[in-house]
Amino acid sequence: MVFQSKPARFAPKTPSTRSASSSNGTTKAVTKDPISIPAFKDYGKHVFTGRIADQYLKKQGSSGAILKDPNWVKTHADTVAAAVLDWATDHGATTYCHWFQPLASSGFRLGQSGQVYNMMIKFNHKSNDLEFCFKGSDLVKGETDGSSYPNGGLRATHCAGGYLAIDTSSPIFLRGDTIFIPSVFVSYYGMALDEKTPLLRANDALSMHGSRLLKHLGLESADRFGLKANIGLEQELFLIPRDQFYRRPDLQYTGRTVMGKIPPRDQEMSDHYMAPLSTATPVLACMKEIQDECFKMGIPLRTRHREVAPNQFEFAPEYGINTVQIDQNLVVMQVIEEIAAKHGLAALLQEKPFEGVNGSGKHNNWSISTGNDIPLFLPKEINKATGNNVAFPVIMAAVVAAVDEYGDLMRMAIASPGNDFRLGCMEAPPAIISTYLGEDMTSYLEAFKNGKVEEYSPQVREINIGVDQVVPFKVPAEDRNRTSPFPYGGARFEFRAVGSSQNVSMVNTILSAICAKKFCEFSDRVEAGEDIVDVAKEALDKHWKVIFNGNGYDTDNQQMLTDAGVWRIDSGVEAIRRLSDEKNLKLFEDMKVMTRDETLAREICMHDHYTGTVEMEAGAFVDMVNHYVIPSVQAAGVGPLKGLQSAVATLKSALKEIHDTEDSYEKAKLARILRLETMAELRKVCDAAEEVVPHDKWSLATYKELLFLDSHTGPSC
Repeated sequence: MVFQSKPARFAPKTPSTRSASSSNGTTKAVTKDPISIPAFKDYGKHVFTGRIADQYLKKQGSSGAILKDPNWVKTHADTVAAAVLDWATDHGATTYCHWFQPLASSGFRLGQSGQVYNMMIKFNHKSNDLEFCFKGSDLVKGETDGSSYPNGGLRATHCAGGYLAIDTSSPIFLRGDTIFIPSVFVSYYGMALDEKTPLLRANDALSMHGSRLLKHLGLESADRFGLKANIGLEQELFLIPRDQFYRRPDLQYTGRTVMGKIPPRDQEMSDHYMAPLSTATPVLACMKEIQDECFKMGIPLRTRHREVAPNQFEFAPEYGINTVQIDQNLVVMQVIEEIAAKHGLAALLQEKPFEGVNGSGKHNNWSISTGNDIPLFLPKEINKATGNNVAFPVIMAAVVAAVDEYGDLMRMAIASPGNDFRLGCMEAPPAIISTYLGEDMTSYLEAFKNGKVEEYSPQVREINIGVDQVVPFKVPAEDRNRTSPFPYGGARFEFRAVGSSQNVSMVNTILSAICAKKFCEFSDRVEAGEDIVDVAKEALDKHWKVIFNGNGYDTDNQQMLTDAGVWRIDSGVEAIRRLSDEKNLKLFEDMKVMTRDETLAREICMHDHYTGTVEMEAGAFVDMVNHYVIPSVQAAGVGPLKGLQSAVATLKSALKEIHDTEDSYEKAKLARILRLETMAELRKVCDAAEEVVPHDKWSLATYKELLFLDSHTGPSC
């Protein structure tokens, strides 16, 4: 995939063709303006930014330039509101809502967002006429009842106020008859009740302390432009026949099958990966409509393809600022679910819907750049900008130190319930937080650590396959190490272990916060009189163990990393527990990302979310055994009837123990045992029943009926 950091156009230009002379005097190819192509003509019309915002703000005597300063909410709120109203009504929207991200929404809440809809009108009670009414005060702030959102104890029952304020870093977008205003969500006392507020704070910390470090490295303009974190999110998913989805209560309730016999064919032939998208099924038309819908909202959903498992697919966008990309990813997930239904499909975004085939992830490609787009992870660019050939290795030393010291928080950030079944299972990196840098980069940093400062000159490899028809071509120095949770890929790191259903705000909060902390520590020491090269060399020497370029799937390597002290937390429940470790509480407080209470509340919310997920899965298991599996076994006169009846009793007993436990952490520990041990064993009993019961007596949709859109036309095997 190719990521771009520059923003795309958001409004049509006059259709044209372009040509220009290159530096060697030759003429470049003539190209059309993409907006002249019907497929792209509506791109960005439904997002208030760039040319679109400028066009409507000029009607109000202003311009899009005012949106670059967040203080427009104080100085130009009424002007922007009038322009937004004009834009909205031109595109059929009459309603607005403040769009926010409640805690603990992954996996269940449609769109993972909260919103209350208000029409942009008022009623004239004297004349009984309608009048448009959308003021600056309506745009920049809202209020709602926060009583029913997870909060981890941040507010009492009698303190139910929830307050919304516009996030000026992410543009307003339009869908249907509604404009959506990206917002933060806080309590009456300013406590963060959402996923976004800590991310914005962490970004501020990254910008402040990163700018300090860059100034010490020679970039005097660092304060003026600040820093920004950029990401590109690869979204994996399953698309299955909707009629079969309705025959699976476990998928309907939890997004995952808690039972199901693996069919004779799964993914062993690797025949699904990157295969053609067939016109014989609804999938291609569905994926195209998803892209079209997203294009209108300025979401540059560029890539689509098949993934490894049957009925598994992927979308990927262009690169962008993390707050915008996260907002857009949540919208993409909602659009996927809604458009799939229109095509007779059900979209499964959970990490492991099916046993025996790959689950789904959401690779978080992450980088840092200055506000004027100088990338920090490209050695030539950052060294040139600073005029300092040690800038890049110093920055990399800080990142390596951050990953090693705070690997527990990185593991916590990917502790979604569905990731229990993915991490370390030969389809996703193990729960050991190391980083792959590639041999060239590792050798370069090792030389720096040992006192040799030189230019980074990676070996550009040329591949010649030995035929005249294919001209030799070059490949980058860094390979793709899919077994590493955090590999460097040139210009960016790829956090590969993120779960597909996640809101990645926490993931990126952690990345920004831990790097901010190390940038701060480096700067503090320089300001105290130490040499910046010595600080970086010491950090590399201390944290070198976290760099690993080998096969992370190999169990001997996993043991070696564990013995070396690299963070390894196999249990998601225990990973979440790391939030309350004193070093991590101090990190968030020092960087002003979260207060102690806000951090501890998130641990409670995440444990409760895990337990609630397992309770629903176990409840679905009990219902399916009682209402489907046992009746099928009785009707067929074959199968493990007593084992099934015993399974129900075991599950009910385990659920009662969880319900009778008060503490969130203790409940989550019991839930993990129930899920990964008890339910895994009881599943075997159900799958044994499916194996012997004739198809015409088995009432649940089978894996064959769920997983093979391309070939399934008859009864299950």
